[in-house]
Amino acid sequence: MTRGGPSVGGKAGWATIGRRRHIWRFGGALKEEMEVAERLRLGTVPGPGMPPAFEELFRREYPRVVAIAHRVVADVAEAEDVAQDVFVSFYRKHPADAHYAAPWLCAAAAHTALNVLRSRERRGKRDAVEALRRDAQAPDPAQAAETAETRSEVRAVLARLPERSAALLALRYSGLSYEEIAAALGLRQSSIGTLLRRAEDAFRKEVTR
Repeated sequence: MTRGGPSVGGKAGWATIGRRRHIWRFGGALKEEMEVAERLRLGTVPGPGMPPAFEELFRREYPRVVAIAHRVVADVAEAEDVAQDVFVSFYRKHPADAHYAAPWLCAAAAHTALNVLRSRERRGKRDAVEALRRDAQAPDPAQAAETAETRSEVRAVLARLPERSAALLALRYSGLSYEEIAAALGLRQSSIGTLLRRAEDAFRKEVTR
């Protein structure tokens, strides 16, 4: 008998210790990620153990990530949820001071928001009612209804486009430059204009189907 606890002998014993250590490490990492997610949700990123580089990245890029997501989902709460998922995913897998952080976040925002939009479409949910509510103050109710219907149709068409075409349009109409879009999607900057025109053509064809 070994003092300080039960004896562990052979490979099986060391394997047990290894598994326990792995679980402890995993549990610690999971707790840390949950804390990050909660701070992101509350908008209070600084906290014990939070890398300063991540705080800086969050403060710098969060508004743009939310803006890209909102351009796609047209809902503030959903856009903020997308941003939270994107930043937690980045925090989990990448160093905060990575040179590719900004383009990665932009691309992830577009792709994640498009997934949310497609899930909404599959469930048959539309945002027309919410759009009508937002436009309830419009002088002409008929115009408000038409605007809401148009917004809903735009997002329905966006959800049906190929992933790259939808992401191109989402990023461009969120205000990103050709250079930023190219960096986010891993494309040549010289090809962005052509690809955008093709995406816009595909969009128009979907609208008139």
